[in-house]
Amino acid sequence: MIKIFDHYFHKRTFLQVCFDLGLLVVTVVVAVLSQAADPASVSPMVVVLVTVLSAIGILVINMGLGFYQRVHNRTLGQTRARAALSMCLSLSLAYIIFRLSPLTPLDEATFLLALIVAVALMLMHRIYMAHATPRAMMRQRVLVFGSGERAKLVGRTLKNADPSVDLVGYYASPNEAVAAISGWDLLSPEKSLTDIVMDERVDEIVVALSERRGGSMPLRELLDCKLHGVRVVDIATHFETTLGQIRRDAVSAGWLIFGDGFKQGLARTVVKRLFDLVCATLLILLTLPVMFLTCILILLESGGPIFYRQERVGLNGRLFNVIKFRSMRQDAEQDGKPRWAQAADDRVTRVGRIIRKLRIDELPQLFSVLGGDMSLVGPRPERPYFVDKLTQELPYYAVRQSVKPGVTGWAQVRYHYGASVEDAAEKLQYDLYYVKNHSLFLDLVVLFETVGVVLMGAGAH
Repeated sequence: MIKIFDHYFHKRTFLQVCFDLGLLVVTVVVAVLSQAADPASVSPMVVVLVTVLSAIGILVINMGLGFYQRVHNRTLGQTRARAALSMCLSLSLAYIIFRLSPLTPLDEATFLLALIVAVALMLMHRIYMAHATPRAMMRQRVLVFGSGERAKLVGRTLKNADPSVDLVGYYASPNEAVAAISGWDLLSPEKSLTDIVMDERVDEIVVALSERRGGSMPLRELLDCKLHGVRVVDIATHFETTLGQIRRDAVSAGWLIFGDGFKQGLARTVVKRLFDLVCATLLILLTLPVMFLTCILILLESGGPIFYRQERVGLNGRLFNVIKFRSMRQDAEQDGKPRWAQAADDRVTRVGRIIRKLRIDELPQLFSVLGGDMSLVGPRPERPYFVDKLTQELPYYAVRQSVKPGVTGWAQVRYHYGASVEDAAEKLQYDLYYVKNHSLFLDLVVLFETVGVVLMGAGAH
């Protein structure tokens, strides 16, 4: 894993993004500058700027279409179909950027031809990487220290979350009374931990003990492994780096207090506020036609009111009214009892089903961002009834309220829509990760992934 501005990226994903960005920029810049009709009239800085903007837009499209996911269940045909869609969207976006730039029309043919070649090469590489097995030199060999339920959970997430990982096996601690791992997966206790790590060429050890008292951890051997270049992490750090979540069952208050993160300084607050104001203003201007059309459709189908106001809990527990386009019948909660929204909820109108799928119902919240009640990125704002209930049932739930709620968020793009206490518990683990590691960079990552969620219509109820 690579840590960039407190956010973890898989090394393979980071290298793929850098390769694609370099391929696009170098190919187009070299072609335009070398084939320019009048080299003296072409500014290299302008060419580079236009190309970089186009490349970033193309990478966002690819991210939205899932080309940088390490785990997927797409067929080769589905990946090819997404590549064709990416080609159309990428060339259209790049052409718009080119036409708005000061580059001369004489350079248009060269620019577009070079871009078509670069995008085609990039997409062929993306198709290959999406279905190719990582080479042995790119694979990571991991040993799990422990044999209980925690160790079993770590092994399961490693297999599901990262196809580039080779799980060497489980090394049991003598103090663990109950083993949840089958004997076939347990490594021989006849060898020391250090010997096994060296013999199996282990890259990382995840300490996942059910019981850590009474000398259950061989500290000297773990230190020896670390001194030999092997990464040693505890279970909480493993889930943070691998899944982008802080699991409630693997973390302690001490880990949260004494570890890194949870930076709420003045500089971060000012930067986040300025970012919210600029982005919310631009998004409102861009989506005004969509919002106007939505108002008309809601009126035509079920009359007023157009907007739906509801009390939510914000920063430090302060209450505010969230505003959305009304997507349910006016009598959705006629009994006065709050209810979770469900899949295929019969209270949702026909227009409501569409605007929920495309996340259009969330657009009026941009005005709450301008007003300061919300941020563009943050935990989802919940109703006071559910906050009271979840705070009593879920430890650390109140930590979410240390930052402003967001129109979108890390939990929203990583987990489907929550409709139960169990779903809220899963999303809390992603919210804790965001609160611990939030930065302008992570906000940009969330916004890019939100584009993908909207494009694929995932997670809406």
